[in-house]
Amino acid sequence: MSIDHLPLPAAEQRFTPVAPAPVADPAWRPVPRPWSPTPAARASLWLHGIGLCVLAAWPAGWPWVAGAIAADHAFLGLAGMRPRSRLLGPNLLRLPEAAIRRGEVTLTFDDGPDPAITPRVLDLLEAHGAKASFFVIGRRALRYPDLAREILRRGHDIENHTYRHPYGFACWGPGAMRREIMAAQRAIADTVGVEPRFFRPPLGLRSPLLDPALAASGLDYVSWTRRGLDGRSGDPAAVLRRLTRGLAAGDILLLHDAGRVRSPGGQPVALEVLPALLARIRALGLRAVSLRRALDGPEAVAIAAAAGAAACPAPAGHACR
Repeated sequence: MSIDHLPLPAAEQRFTPVAPAPVADPAWRPVPRPWSPTPAARASLWLHGIGLCVLAAWPAGWPWVAGAIAADHAFLGLAGMRPRSRLLGPNLLRLPEAAIRRGEVTLTFDDGPDPAITPRVLDLLEAHGAKASFFVIGRRALRYPDLAREILRRGHDIENHTYRHPYGFACWGPGAMRREIMAAQRAIADTVGVEPRFFRPPLGLRSPLLDPALAASGLDYVSWTRRGLDGRSGDPAAVLRRLTRGLAAGDILLLHDAGRVRSPGGQPVALEVLPALLARIRALGLRAVSLRRALDGPEAVAIAAAAGAAACPAPAGHACR
């Protein structure tokens, strides 16, 4: 899927990579997939169709139709406020069975890259032999291109967390959603040479209109098994408890490598939590891997990386897979 024809938002065109990015490995390019509505979405579509037929045959019944549609929208809205719900579309909450048998968990980081936090997160992960998936904001990837490439160079994955991180994203129409998603795809691909395969929306909130937009973009929706809420809480002990209570193979964990929340000691919460979390993962006999490695298996990742390196020699300091 080519995204070269999509323009960047005008306000962000001044942010360009400091050096040419490598060409993305075609093996990693998302392919648009057919959209199949969930039973809840299908029922909503039928309700709207029946409502139109009722209005055509019985105009005086509009209060009943309006009430039924309002109740339907309220139900779907509440479903969208539950980040781990599957009522509105597929939702990766845990790793597949093969990854569970291998004793794998996945650490995911949202909202970066941040030059004050992300490099230290990368160093901690490297010290513990851990890999992760970074859900980055597109315009931040453009602003800090070398840091985005360093994430890949260290063996981690970069995924899509929208272009601007708009808090009202779940209230947008399908066209606006897709433009925001694809602007992030282009920003990330132009910067690091690899297109994301997975998507996580701001705040984890979604609407019934998001799944068809993701299907058209070839992206899969990912939430989490457990999250630390380090974007809200400055208590490292509480964040660690949320992440480690019941921790088991197959879990997808959520932290942030950007943000203003600090611990009482003045440090980003994730930096205080991460050493203890990685130690706990190791103590349980688990391994922290990226989403792509967990879903594709280590052999597939190794083959794709070798093919990408052969087909796309990257400039110094760049990553190409």
